[in-house]
Amino acid sequence: MKKPKGPKRTLAILTGGGDVPGLNPCIKTLVYRGVSEGIRVLGIRRGWRGILAYNPDDRSSRKACIEELQPLSVRTIDRYGGTYLHTSRTNPSAAKIKDVPEHLKISFAGGEKTKDFTADVIKNLESLGVEAVIPIGGDDTLSFAVRLHKEGFPVIGIPKTMDNDVFGTDYCIGFSTAVTRGVGFIHALRTCAGSHERIAVVELFGRYCGETSLISAYLAGVDRAIISEVPFDPGRLAELVMKDKKANPKNYAMITISEGATMVGGDMVMGGDPDAFGHKRLGGIGEETGAVLKKLTGEDVLNQRLSYLMRSGAPDSLDLMVAVNYANMAIDLFLKGIYGRLVALSRGIYTDIPLSTVISGQKRVDVRELYDIKEYRPKVMHVSGKPMFLY
Repeated sequence: MKKPKGPKRTLAILTGGGDVPGLNPCIKTLVYRGVSEGIRVLGIRRGWRGILAYNPDDRSSRKACIEELQPLSVRTIDRYGGTYLHTSRTNPSAAKIKDVPEHLKISFAGGEKTKDFTADVIKNLESLGVEAVIPIGGDDTLSFAVRLHKEGFPVIGIPKTMDNDVFGTDYCIGFSTAVTRGVGFIHALRTCAGSHERIAVVELFGRYCGETSLISAYLAGVDRAIISEVPFDPGRLAELVMKDKKANPKNYAMITISEGATMVGGDMVMGGDPDAFGHKRLGGIGEETGAVLKKLTGEDVLNQRLSYLMRSGAPDSLDLMVAVNYANMAIDLFLKGIYGRLVALSRGIYTDIPLSTVISGQKRVDVRELYDIKEYRPKVMHVSGKPMFLY
């Protein structure tokens, strides 16, 4: 049966925050499924910045900020990493003057550092005839989505972050590929660490949640894993690592460390200005730890910061599976007119939960169940009854 002709419903999609493998398959599925259902799908470029920069009175801004997506334009994007729509960390509810287009700069009062442009975002979406928006992002991107929902604009969220730390869902797009990359690089670095008989310190992403370091270490059989949730004593770590090194026939030791990890009494290693959500760029705790270990042990240290290598390239099969399924779930909700929801996985079951859940708590490693705080290593012994990714 042919679907009756009539005005097309319009849906907008965007990606925000850091890029991860799996975003493009999600975008492609949203477009293919949406168009097949008679939906007009608009892609907003550069996350929330794109819809903020869009000026309904300036036709040229549409080309820079908005793209009507068709199956042919996204046909091959699922084969690659990154995001076809590009991304940003702009927060329209607290935008800095440097992050807004020229036509909005005049709205800043003297000395005002940030301004709330939520009303402008809603006006721009409405001017495009958008019935609902589907943001694909982490807790920062989705926190503004919650704000839109509270203001009455229809939103359906899709969780994405390689840290897997969006509260309320067991799984976020990008996590599996990040861990797969981490495990692969850790094993590759064993050749260098073993050949030179060194201590290897591998720094992985993870600001507040150490799951990436914990799971990568668990799966790669790393000697010690430092996570964001537990401040560590360098002296104790040096003692443990030397024991590991001497026990290894090849006389080397491997450590993973979250970028957000801290030494006892210390702070996160940060640099640069904060982003739109107030987060400074992290990175460097691995090198700092390596320098301390070298001083304490007298051993040579191999420092390796994996950082963007973890989120580069094509997604693995699990991220493909989840990305495609999340997209189909989001379209199902749109067709049913159900908004203010986040598509999610809960103990292996696809479901949807209130979007506001993402700002109602914090997702962190269950230290008591999964981590040995004295030995600085994963403590995963009994997994019966736990979800696939352990927490």
